[in-house]
Amino acid sequence: MSEFTHINEQGRAKMVDITDKKDSYRRAIAHSSIIVNKSIYQKITKHEIGKGDVLAVAQVAGVMAAKQTSTIIPMCHPLPLSGLDISFDWQQIEQDKWELMITVEVKTKGSTGVEMEALTAASVTALTVYDMCKAVDKGMIIGSTYLLEKTGGKSGDYKRSDN
Repeated sequence: MSEFTHINEQGRAKMVDITDKKDSYRRAIAHSSIIVNKSIYQKITKHEIGKGDVLAVAQVAGVMAAKQTSTIIPMCHPLPLSGLDISFDWQQIEQDKWELMITVEVKTKGSTGVEMEALTAASVTALTVYDMCKAVDKGMIIGSTYLLEKTGGKSGDYKRSDN
């Protein structure tokens, strides 16, 4: 038997059996970002992008992505999400460049964590901003996506220390 929980006795990938794990409160917070030029920043903040309200659409896309994580990440368990929030914060990083900071918080009460749901939502939120703004400029840069913190579960709490 392998010491890795995602490998079966034949050395093949498997979904971890969580049948005997107790339900507990679980929460994960993930971050992503996208760097845009001044024109895109102004068009987003003034609601002048032709495809609609960029942040509203990106937020809905992130929520939908979190709910679909188990359908796109093969070994993820389908989870009943009890809460999900996506927030945005603009930071000017150069005279003509702005970074949209994306923070996603996902909650559940269950037998496995929601890190993948938070990371998926953060990624898809950034991708949606790109999609909605690419007609203005294709040079946008999607930044690092990472887990900020998580609570609950057998492995305990985690908080990223280099924020």
